[in-house]
Amino acid sequence: MRLLRFLLILAFSSLLAAFDFLSPAGGQRPATVPEAGAANPEMARLARALAGDWDTTEHMERSEFFPNGGERRGRAHVHLAAGGTTLVNEVHSDGSAGKLDGLVVIWWDPGAKTYRFFTCFNDPRRPCEVRGNAHWEGDEFINEYEEPVGGKTTKWRDTWIHIAPKGHTLIASMDAGNGTWRRLITSTASRRRP
Repeated sequence: MRLLRFLLILAFSSLLAAFDFLSPAGGQRPATVPEAGAANPEMARLARALAGDWDTTEHMERSEFFPNGGERRGRAHVHLAAGGTTLVNEVHSDGSAGKLDGLVVIWWDPGAKTYRFFTCFNDPRRPCEVRGNAHWEGDEFINEYEEPVGGKTTKWRDTWIHIAPKGHTLIASMDAGNGTWRRLITSTASRRRP
């Protein structure tokens, strides 16, 4: 069950990316101008790729984690914060795969020359954790981390692909053990209209 919760967390994951953050009065927050206010070139590039307000759809492949597959629909609000030093992704989605509420914070670590990840999701047993490192491979943004599966440490990878002004796709994969990645969740994000 813990792993199932973790996999539900991955699917925000649409780190990746889905939430319309509403004010108490019910009005939508204005979209962040992606490159404005970034503290460094690395955060500017990340904000240009992922910042904005998004409608999301998540599809879970049939697997031991999702025997019947599953889906979720939701929204994400992704914006620069803390003086442009961090990118914050607030997510909410729901569907046959269960409800997902979460927060992902990404920042550039200049000493290590890598992006760092911190995640919080609606799992009361393990609500928050630092989750690996990320980097660019060409036009793809990749977060790599490890999580236990059946008592064994397993490599995981979230890959943002097809990044464009109108949307992007996030693939959550697990190491298949033979040098390949097994796709478990595909999340698509489409920019919300004003």
